[in-house]
Amino acid sequence: MYIEKGMSLKSKTSIARPKSKSLRATIPEGICVFLGINAGDTLEWQMTDTPDGRAATVRKI
Repeated sequence: MYIEKGMSLKSKTSIARPKSKSLRATIPEGICVFLGINAGDTLEWQMTDTPDGRAATVRKI
């Protein structure tokens, strides 16, 4: 897969499980390759307010 820094990839959310308020999203293959993410890895999510609105940053730890 061709990967370029600054690429924009999209995915859709779905309900994680019945009676849960959590959502599930698939990480696009290009993001997995770029970050070196594999099944079972731990991800850290950071939430911030920006001048353009709210943003979340995810990184492999």
